[in-house]
Amino acid sequence: MKYRVAVIPGDGIGPEVMSAAVSVLTEMQDSSGKFGFEFKEYMAGDAYKTETGVAMTEETFEAVKASDVCLFAAVGATAKEVIIPLRQRLNLYANIRPAKVYPNVPNVKGQMDMVMVRENTECLYKRIQDGGPDWGIATRVITRQASERIAKYAFELAKREGRKRVTCVHKSNMLETTCGLFQNSCQVVAAKYKDIAYNEEIVDACAMKMVMYPERFDVVVTTNLFGDILSDLAAGVVGGLGLAPSANIGDKMAVFEPVHGSAPDIAGKGIANPIAQMLSAGMMLDWLGEKKAAKALEASVVEVLKEGKVLTPDLKGNAKTKDVAKAVIKCFGDKTF
Repeated sequence: MKYRVAVIPGDGIGPEVMSAAVSVLTEMQDSSGKFGFEFKEYMAGDAYKTETGVAMTEETFEAVKASDVCLFAAVGATAKEVIIPLRQRLNLYANIRPAKVYPNVPNVKGQMDMVMVRENTECLYKRIQDGGPDWGIATRVITRQASERIAKYAFELAKREGRKRVTCVHKSNMLETTCGLFQNSCQVVAAKYKDIAYNEEIVDACAMKMVMYPERFDVVVTTNLFGDILSDLAAGVVGGLGLAPSANIGDKMAVFEPVHGSAPDIAGKGIANPIAQMLSAGMMLDWLGEKKAAKALEASVVEVLKEGKVLTPDLKGNAKTKDVAKAVIKCFGDKTF
C-alpha cells in the first residue's frame, strides 16, 4: 500500500523537524516492503506569505484534500490562515493530544498518561469578532451537534484504548449558555457508556489538578480554546512541547502535527527536538492502519530516551536534530513493520 502524504514543513524549526520525521518514515518504508509513501511538499506559512502575499494557496488546500493524509510541522503568526482553515474546512473535528511521561525525561510528578480530546471546529476559533481602538468583541460558538460528536469520539477512544475514565472540562458556572450546552451534551453521551467512568471539572480547577494530580486524568474532553490551553499545560507536566504530538481527525481525512510552534529563536541551529514530530508521524501510521509500524516507531523513540545519550538541549542533552533521527532509526533493529 502506497500512501499519498501532503507534507507542509512551514516556518522556523518546521523544516528541520519535518526532515527528521520524513527520514524515519522513509527508513520504515524501505525496511517494511508492506507499505510506502509518496511525499509531496507544499509551502505555507509566514515566509510563504512574505514571498507571495498569501499564507496558503487554494491549490495547496486542494492538494491536501486530495491526499490520503497530511503531515504538518509548524507555522508562526499565520496559523489562523493555515492550520485553522485546514481543520475547519476539512471538518477535522477531533484534535487528539496525548500527554505521556517518557523515561529519562524531567517532568513534574512522574505520572501522566492522558489523552486530550479537543473539539476542533468551533468555539472562539470560529473567529467571529469585531473591534475598534478601545474595544473588542468575539463570539463563542458552541453547538450540540459538535459537542455530542466530540464527546462520542472521546468515549469511543476510551473504549478502543481500554481507558477507564472520561473527564468533561467546562466553565458552565460562568458561561452557562455555551459551556452549559457542552456540559449537557457530554452528559447525554456519557449515559450511553455505562462501563466508562465519567466526571466533570471546571477548567481553572482542572488546570491546578493536572499539575498536582496528573495521574487522575485519563481521557479529557473539552472545547476548542480550553483544549488548546490545557494541552500545553499537560505537555509542560510531562517534559515539554518537544514531546507533544497531535492529530486533527475527521471522518475521512486527518492532519498530524506537533503541538509546538515554529520556535524562531532556535530555527536554523539544528537543535530542535524532532520527537513530537516523529510521534505525530506515529499517530499518522496508526490512523492509516499501520499499527505495528506505529508501535515500533514509539518503541524506538522510547529506547532513545531511555538510553539518554542522544538528546536535544531541551532535554538536557547536546545532540542535533538529525542525530536524534539517526538514533531512532538505529533502534528499529529487527522490529516488525
